[in-house]
Amino acid sequence: MYQLNQIPSEAQIKKYLRRIIFGKNIYCPRCKTSHTVVYENRYRCLKCRTKFSLLSYTWLNNMKLSLQQFWLLLYCWTIQIPVRQASTLTSLSDITVYEWYTKFRRHLPADKQILNHLIQLDEAYFGGKQGKALFLAKEVGTRKLAYQLVPKDWITREVASWFLEENIAPYAKLNTDGAAIYKEINKWWPVYHTRDIHKKWEFEKTSEIEGMFGVMRTFIRRMYHHVTVDKLSEIVCEFCYRFSHPEMYGSPRHYLENSLYIVPTR
Repeated sequence: MYQLNQIPSEAQIKKYLRRIIFGKNIYCPRCKTSHTVVYENRYRCLKCRTKFSLLSYTWLNNMKLSLQQFWLLLYCWTIQIPVRQASTLTSLSDITVYEWYTKFRRHLPADKQILNHLIQLDEAYFGGKQGKALFLAKEVGTRKLAYQLVPKDWITREVASWFLEENIAPYAKLNTDGAAIYKEINKWWPVYHTRDIHKKWEFEKTSEIEGMFGVMRTFIRRMYHHVTVDKLSEIVCEFCYRFSHPEMYGSPRHYLENSLYIVPTR
């Protein structure tokens, strides 16, 4: 494993994790009492006799990586190091790196945004006839995005209307291209709708959202080289989260502070 100055020592990482998961004092994940004792890098509750480790009640349970190796891998993911380069840095296989990148992605906090000002909306297709259609909307001048994947390679007006109902506030200003599915869409959902007719070289009202698709495709190629249709939803989620919440990716600590916690037990 390549050593970088950005990677803390094992003791520092353990301190960070303990503070993120438990706060100031270690407590039993089952009965919540602070009456615990330490032995051989594990803890035991004096009340309910539960034995646990620092990570045993989190999604990092049974992790086989060293703490420094894990931190380096998370660091690579947060700053968008491609899978193959991360494999070289961490001395892990491409498959292992990809599996951990998937795990990091799947533990992003939930994020549902309703767009309510000037909005640009467009659609794109991934994977051909066996692929999916992607709706992507952006609130102009902000980092707010909304998206929806449709499990088919074509989109009806009813599907477009449903997307608006779920993601666009009533009476918002909506800009789209001249696709037939958007014609008179304001009769399906109350929005102030205007269109760019690309055949007439009109692009001003949809320039930001057109650019977002280009940025997304570049992200996928650079980070993962390619993406299969079954993974598309997760990758789109990661891209949108990175764009809308750049603060989450300032460091591994920022990510873990928002994603790592004790899983409730019965």
